[in-house]
Amino acid sequence: MEKRDIIIIGSGPAGLTAAIYIARAGYKPLVVEGVPSGGQLMITTDIENFPGFPDGIEGPRLIENMKKQAQRFGTEFLMKDVTEVDFNVYPFFIQAEDLEYEAKAVIIATGARARYLDSASVEAFKGRGVSACATCDGFFFRDGIIYVIGGGDTAAEEALFLTKFAKQVYIVHRRDQLRAEKYMQEKLFENPKISIIWDSVLEDIKGSNTGLNKIVIRNVKTGELTERDADGIFMGIGHSPATALFKGQIELDENGYIICRDGAKTSVDGVFAAGDVRDPLFRQAIAAAGTGCKAAIEADRFLQNKQ
Repeated sequence: MEKRDIIIIGSGPAGLTAAIYIARAGYKPLVVEGVPSGGQLMITTDIENFPGFPDGIEGPRLIENMKKQAQRFGTEFLMKDVTEVDFNVYPFFIQAEDLEYEAKAVIIATGARARYLDSASVEAFKGRGVSACATCDGFFFRDGIIYVIGGGDTAAEEALFLTKFAKQVYIVHRRDQLRAEKYMQEKLFENPKISIIWDSVLEDIKGSNTGLNKIVIRNVKTGELTERDADGIFMGIGHSPATALFKGQIELDENGYIICRDGAKTSVDGVFAAGDVRDPLFRQAIAAAGTGCKAAIEADRFLQNKQ
């Protein structure tokens, strides 16, 4: 079993920022990246609100730059998934597929994953017309009619990206106004390929073994059902924290987010959390990076006290 001072679980902006800071403090952190690596920014197109990039930057490029910066200071990377942890022993036990580690400190930065509607028809057509990743699957719906479910920033970004391929994009939102930030809303309203279906929800999906071809929409005010042609449906309803691995190990809130106190400290001394895995409110790359910095500084202090 390999012994490590610190292991970082996750390789999005929170994990990579933590790696930069803890490596500059003189440690040799191991980042267990997860598969796929890089977090939500790997499926984000243009980032225009990350400080230091006046013309914006693509999500994958930002992750690549942060990873190179972490490597420059001695961070090591492992392209595997963490499959088991034990925080009831010290040093902590971490298993990454076929490899086992002991770690004196751990930073959890596993982020959040796209959420799907709890619907039998959605489940039936996953991978056959239903997706939650426009940058992954948008190309397959070239010149198609596409629906995006949701009304926040996630839905707005999905819809805007899909206009690169689709003939028409419809946003289906259960309310009469969007929750996306104002700047994103303006981009939606200005795009001639995007239309919004207000006060409505996805009721059903119809199709065959080859994929979906119809969407049934219900107006929440009138109850009216409308069946429309559809080539693809994308979920834009947010994300759920990737914390299943840590249930029973550290304290989580009712939605599965890690509860932190005094910065980035979890309920287990020596285990810290950063990024979207602990943040149900802000969900921004710069906010994740900030908590990554906090987690690294607190991990450094913890390790110094252990010496």
